[in-house]
Amino acid sequence: MKRSLTTLALLTSLCVIPGVQAEDEVAPTVTLKRLSMETANQIALSTIEACRKQGIQIGVTVVDRDGTVQVTMRDTIAAQITVPISRQKAFTAVNFNAATSALKSRADTPIGRLDGLVMSAGGLPIQAGGQLLGGVGVSGAPSGETDEACAQAGIDQVIDDLEMEM
Repeated sequence: MKRSLTTLALLTSLCVIPGVQAEDEVAPTVTLKRLSMETANQIALSTIEACRKQGIQIGVTVVDRDGTVQVTMRDTIAAQITVPISRQKAFTAVNFNAATSALKSRADTPIGRLDGLVMSAGGLPIQAGGQLLGGVGVSGAPSGETDEACAQAGIDQVIDDLEMEM
Protein backbone atom coordinates (compact mmCIF):
# COMPACT_ATOMS: atom_id res chain seq x y z
CA MET A 1 0.00 0.00 0.00
CA LYS A 2 2.84 2.38 0.91
CA ARG A 3 4.51 1.57 -2.38
CA SER A 4 1.37 2.38 -4.42
CA LEU A 5 0.88 5.70 -2.60
CA THR A 6 4.51 6.63 -3.27
CA THR A 7 4.10 5.67 -6.93
CA LEU A 8 0.87 7.70 -7.13
CA ALA A 9 2.56 10.74 -5.60
CA LEU A 10 5.44 10.44 -8.06
CA LEU A 11 3.12 10.13 -11.05
CA THR A 12 1.03 13.07 -9.87
CA SER A 13 4.11 15.25 -9.54
CA LEU A 14 5.08 14.41 -13.12
CA CYS A 15 1.68 15.62 -14.35
CA VAL A 16 2.25 19.15 -13.06
CA ILE A 17 2.64 21.58 -15.94
CA PRO A 18 6.17 22.98 -16.01
CA GLY A 19 6.35 26.71 -15.31
CA VAL A 20 2.94 26.88 -13.65
CA GLN A 21 3.15 27.54 -9.96
CA ALA A 22 0.54 27.99 -7.28
CA GLU A 23 0.76 31.79 -7.55
CA ASP A 24 -0.33 31.53 -11.21
CA GLU A 25 -3.72 30.26 -10.13
CA VAL A 26 -6.71 32.48 -10.77
CA ALA A 27 -7.48 34.71 -7.80
CA PRO A 28 -11.00 34.47 -6.36
CA THR A 29 -11.38 38.28 -6.49
CA VAL A 30 -10.24 41.15 -8.71
CA THR A 31 -8.99 44.59 -7.83
CA LEU A 32 -10.40 47.49 -9.83
CA LYS A 33 -9.15 51.04 -10.01
CA ARG A 34 -11.86 53.70 -9.89
CA LEU A 35 -11.88 57.41 -10.57
CA SER A 36 -11.90 59.50 -7.43
CA MET A 37 -14.64 62.07 -7.01
CA GLU A 38 -12.02 64.79 -7.38
CA THR A 39 -10.76 63.37 -10.69
CA ALA A 40 -14.28 62.96 -12.05
CA ASN A 41 -15.02 66.58 -11.09
CA GLN A 42 -11.81 67.76 -12.73
CA ILE A 43 -12.71 65.97 -15.98
CA ALA A 44 -16.19 67.54 -15.97
CA LEU A 45 -14.95 71.06 -15.22
CA SER A 46 -12.15 70.83 -17.80
CA THR A 47 -14.67 69.63 -20.38
CA ILE A 48 -16.95 72.60 -19.70
CA GLU A 49 -13.98 75.00 -19.85
CA ALA A 50 -12.89 73.58 -23.22
CA CYS A 51 -16.34 74.21 -24.69
CA ARG A 52 -16.63 77.65 -23.06
CA LYS A 53 -13.43 78.71 -24.84
CA GLN A 54 -15.39 78.12 -28.06
CA GLY A 55 -18.41 80.02 -26.77
CA ILE A 56 -20.43 76.83 -26.29
CA GLN A 57 -22.58 75.91 -23.28
CA ILE A 58 -22.83 72.16 -22.65
CA GLY A 59 -23.91 69.45 -20.26
CA VAL A 60 -21.32 66.85 -19.25
CA THR A 61 -21.57 63.57 -17.36
CA VAL A 62 -18.76 61.39 -16.02
CA VAL A 63 -19.63 57.78 -15.21
CA ASP A 64 -17.64 55.01 -13.54
CA ARG A 65 -16.68 51.80 -15.33
CA ASP A 66 -20.15 50.36 -14.60
CA GLY A 67 -21.92 53.33 -16.17
CA THR A 68 -23.04 54.77 -12.83
CA VAL A 69 -23.02 58.57 -12.74
CA GLN A 70 -20.24 60.16 -10.70
CA VAL A 71 -20.62 63.76 -11.86
CA THR A 72 -23.16 65.68 -13.92
CA MET A 73 -22.73 69.36 -14.69
CA ARG A 74 -24.72 71.71 -16.89
CA ASP A 75 -23.24 75.06 -17.82
CA THR A 76 -25.26 78.13 -16.92
CA ILE A 77 -27.39 78.47 -20.04
CA ALA A 78 -27.02 75.02 -21.59
CA ALA A 79 -30.36 73.45 -22.49
CA GLN A 80 -31.82 71.08 -19.91
CA ILE A 81 -31.86 68.25 -22.50
CA THR A 82 -28.04 68.23 -22.47
CA VAL A 83 -28.06 66.45 -19.10
CA PRO A 84 -29.82 63.20 -20.09
CA ILE A 85 -28.10 63.10 -23.48
CA SER A 86 -24.63 63.52 -21.93
CA ARG A 87 -25.44 60.76 -19.44
CA GLN A 88 -26.54 58.40 -22.20
CA LYS A 89 -23.44 59.14 -24.28
CA ALA A 90 -21.16 58.45 -21.29
CA PHE A 91 -23.08 55.25 -20.48
CA THR A 92 -22.81 54.07 -24.10
CA ALA A 93 -19.08 54.85 -24.33
CA VAL A 94 -18.26 52.90 -21.17
CA ASN A 95 -20.46 49.92 -22.02
CA PHE A 96 -18.96 49.53 -25.49
CA ASN A 97 -15.51 50.75 -24.36
CA ALA A 98 -15.47 52.90 -27.49
CA ALA A 99 -15.99 56.45 -28.64
CA THR A 100 -19.66 56.88 -29.46
CA SER A 101 -18.63 58.42 -32.79
CA ALA A 102 -17.30 54.97 -33.74
CA LEU A 103 -20.75 53.47 -33.09
CA LYS A 104 -22.79 55.61 -35.51
CA SER A 105 -23.21 52.73 -37.97
CA ARG A 106 -24.86 50.67 -35.22
CA ALA A 107 -27.39 53.35 -34.28
CA ASP A 108 -30.09 52.03 -36.61
CA THR A 109 -29.77 48.41 -35.53
CA PRO A 110 -31.66 46.55 -32.80
CA ILE A 111 -28.85 47.22 -30.29
CA GLY A 112 -28.74 50.88 -31.26
CA ARG A 113 -32.41 51.25 -30.42
CA LEU A 114 -32.07 50.08 -26.82
CA ASP A 115 -33.27 52.64 -24.29
CA GLY A 116 -30.43 54.53 -22.63
CA LEU A 117 -27.93 54.28 -25.50
CA VAL A 118 -26.89 57.19 -27.72
CA MET A 119 -24.61 56.26 -30.60
CA SER A 120 -23.65 59.69 -31.86
CA ALA A 121 -20.40 61.56 -31.29
CA GLY A 122 -19.73 63.05 -27.88
CA GLY A 123 -19.02 60.08 -25.59
CA LEU A 124 -15.56 58.71 -24.81
CA PRO A 125 -14.26 55.94 -22.57
CA ILE A 126 -11.69 56.95 -19.96
CA GLN A 127 -8.79 54.50 -20.10
CA ALA A 128 -5.39 54.40 -18.43
CA GLY A 129 -2.83 51.64 -18.12
CA GLY A 130 -4.93 49.41 -20.34
CA GLN A 131 -7.88 49.59 -17.93
CA LEU A 132 -11.31 51.06 -18.44
CA LEU A 133 -11.94 53.55 -15.64
CA GLY A 134 -15.10 55.28 -16.78
CA GLY A 135 -16.66 57.37 -19.50
CA VAL A 136 -17.48 60.98 -20.27
CA GLY A 137 -20.37 62.25 -22.34
CA VAL A 138 -21.03 65.73 -23.68
CA SER A 139 -24.09 67.32 -25.24
CA GLY A 140 -24.90 70.84 -26.37
CA ALA A 141 -22.31 71.77 -28.97
CA PRO A 142 -23.42 72.44 -32.56
CA SER A 143 -21.89 69.09 -33.60
CA GLY A 144 -21.09 65.78 -31.99
CA GLU A 145 -17.48 66.18 -33.12
CA THR A 146 -17.20 69.34 -31.01
CA ASP A 147 -18.84 67.52 -28.08
CA GLU A 148 -16.22 64.78 -28.45
CA ALA A 149 -13.33 67.26 -28.70
CA CYS A 150 -14.45 68.90 -25.45
CA ALA A 151 -14.74 65.48 -23.78
CA GLN A 152 -11.21 64.64 -24.94
CA ALA A 153 -9.93 67.95 -23.53
CA GLY A 154 -11.42 67.00 -20.15
CA ILE A 155 -9.73 63.59 -20.21
CA ASP A 156 -6.44 65.15 -21.35
CA GLN A 157 -6.36 67.26 -18.17
CA VAL A 158 -6.02 64.15 -15.98
CA ILE A 159 -4.59 61.43 -18.23
CA ASP A 160 -0.96 61.89 -17.14
CA ASP A 161 -1.92 61.53 -13.48
CA LEU A 162 -4.07 58.50 -14.27
CA GLU A 163 -1.28 56.83 -16.26
CA MET A 164 1.21 57.47 -13.43
CA GLU A 165 -1.22 55.89 -10.96
CA MET A 166 -1.52 52.69 -12.98
